[in-house]
Amino acid sequence: MAKKSVAKLRQEGAQKFIKVIRAVKSPKTGAYTFKEEIVPEQLAQETLNKKS
Repeated sequence: MAKKSVAKLRQEGAQKFIKVIRAVKSPKTGAYTFKEEIVPEQLAQETLNKKS
């Protein structure tokens, strides 16, 4: 069944999604953590420009 759902995402006219991974530095410890988001392709640049 999973193959059918993946095939539906690849249909013509379907919206494209991108996985965005950002490194965020903790103000308390100074360690880096990674935040992952899946966003539409058009909003990828806006997501990368966010400060949090």
